[in-house]
Amino acid sequence: MEENTQNTTDVVIIGAGPVGLFTVFQLGMLKLTSHVFDTLHDIGGQCTALYPEKPIYDIPALPEVNAIDLIAQLQKQIAPFKPIFHLGQQVTEITKNEKDWLITSSTGIQVRAKAIIIAAGAGAFGPNKPALKNIGDYEGKGVYYSVSKRESFKDKRLVIAGGGDSAVDWAISLADLAEKIYVVHRREKFRAIPENVAQMKSLSEAGKIELLIPYQLESLEGDASGLKAVNIISFDQEKQVKRIESDALLSFFGLSARLGPIAQWGLSIENAQINVEPTTCATNIEGIFAVGDIAHYPHKLKLILTGFAEAAQAAHAAYTVVHPDKALHFQHSTSLGLPPTEA
Repeated sequence: MEENTQNTTDVVIIGAGPVGLFTVFQLGMLKLTSHVFDTLHDIGGQCTALYPEKPIYDIPALPEVNAIDLIAQLQKQIAPFKPIFHLGQQVTEITKNEKDWLITSSTGIQVRAKAIIIAAGAGAFGPNKPALKNIGDYEGKGVYYSVSKRESFKDKRLVIAGGGDSAVDWAISLADLAEKIYVVHRREKFRAIPENVAQMKSLSEAGKIELLIPYQLESLEGDASGLKAVNIISFDQEKQVKRIESDALLSFFGLSARLGPIAQWGLSIENAQINVEPTTCATNIEGIFAVGDIAHYPHKLKLILTGFAEAAQAAHAAYTVVHPDKALHFQHSTSLGLPPTEA
């Protein structure tokens, strides 16, 4: 979909995490169309960005499911309803006229909708960037905060910075692909799954990975074509500096969440959460609903399961906003069925 074009749908969903995706399904079962916005470049929210390989144990009928597999199943579930996704962009402005809402994103996409459902989790995610003065010069040209195509690092010299699951997992994954991998961490202990840390250390002993501990990033070198070297400094009294010739720096210092523009929309917000009416998930602004971790009401349990139930409540409440003159007669999914999928 091209930027700066205006689209029309029944409901705009802000957030493409598991609850946002299930909201698509619930709307679809009511024959309501949807567009979904998310600041991340992949759907799945925290499940994809923070813990894709970690197991989840409290999804009904699934005794254990990895987060990334849960997202894959949700994608399959919503496919018949053909939602339109706008990824890698933030909803920056919403305005209301007599008929509908106009939603505008950071890339200029505009969508008109009768209702808005906010499923933004803890807010818009962005990478925690190391405090290097010229890092912006090399972003996308040697500095990366995620891996979208593993093969792009074939035969490359890589510096991986960080001590969490992402740093450890990608060091292991890329060890047989890259020419050389340097893992830079300022502490002896890694904050990752112990079995994976042990595997990374075994690869280090085999010469596949070089562990530089305790070190932290100091500066970057390069030119207009991209990154050429990473300078690191020891995290001790000696302050020893090392220069590493490298083709890429993978910076894995986690993600931070901020409400961003949502905080400016006049919603009732308390402790970075949106107050909602618990039976409909309606906010203080007519036509706007909130579900999932960003929604607050007394005695709420912050579970994916809770968010799924809220998605159903909000979808049914949104139906009356989209079709104020039509009565909604509740039906079970076994009676409604699903639209046919394309072969």
